Amino acid sequence: MPRPLLRRTPAALAAGVACLAAGACSMPAPAASSSAPRTTSDLGAVRVTPGAGGAPTVEVPTPFSVPASTRRVLARGTGAVVKAGQRVTVDYLGINGTDGHQILSSYGGRSPSFVLDPKQAMPGIVSSLVGVPVGSRVLAALAPRDAYGVQGQPAAGIGPTDTIVVLLDVKAAGTVLTRATGTPVAPRAGLPTVTVDGKGTPSITLPKGNPPGELVVQPLIVGRGAKVASAQQLRVQYVGVVWPGGREFDSSWRREQATTITVGRGQVVGGLDRGLIGQTVGSRVLLVVPPDDGYGAAGNASFGVRGTDTLVFVVDILDAS
Repeated sequence: MPRPLLRRTPAALAAGVACLAAGACSMPAPAASSSAPRTTSDLGAVRVTPGAGGAPTVEVPTPFSVPASTRRVLARGTGAVVKAGQRVTVDYLGINGTDGHQILSSYGGRSPSFVLDPKQAMPGIVSSLVGVPVGSRVLAALAPRDAYGVQGQPAAGIGPTDTIVVLLDVKAAGTVLTRATGTPVAPRAGLPTVTVDGKGTPSITLPKGNPPGELVVQPLIVGRGAKVASAQQLRVQYVGVVWPGGREFDSSWRREQATTITVGRGQVVGGLDRGLIGQTVGSRVLLVVPPDDGYGAAGNASFGVRGTDTLVFVVDILDAS
């Protein structure tokens, strides 16, 4: 389940009773109750039935709680088996196991997609989907530590000990690229040159002379995937150097960890924000970013970038959602 829809929050609810007196204070002990509801952890007791407009109805006996996340495959699909690290497209419906109220649903709207990585999605969702074929319907119970964490999400009525019951219909799954793949393109003369070492890590060599005064976007490999649109989240590998000098100031390749950025929302430097839109997934793109489209007159002290520095990036677009 994508974290933008199921983001953990630090807020918590607390309640207390104060007894103020000029001496000892005592309160009567509550009477034992024999009518307290019995907690269940059996996913077989959860009823899933068709609903209006194709949206299913999920009835959870409450309170429902599990000490560890578990799943039950209600219908096994006939597609390829889903693997960790893939991008999946699903429909889902979530129920709070404590009181049975629905907290979210994608049915009737656009089916979300996300990468099966516990750093990008709920760990309980990842473990519930890995190993099932595309086309499956899965019922999962997520322990708090695998869902919203021990802090819960009070704004959605989710407490720190609430188990979340989720129905998942797996619609598609695909492999996320690890490097640019497509058709090589010869860059025009006068631009920085890019070489790749044996591990696939690119390096940038600057030409002699002054950098261009305008943004340059030069595809080096044209990928075969969909075109990037504004407001999409991109999974990328990148390296950036400073012109003049050619000093490398940042590189996801050096960290051996791809990163996720959002384009078209002003969350990255302007040259990347505009330059990656319209490129295709699988592409490798060289961008020469003048100061006004980079960090501006203030520069970026943490990266050692001055306000007059031009930035040169090589970006591999691995995925878009």
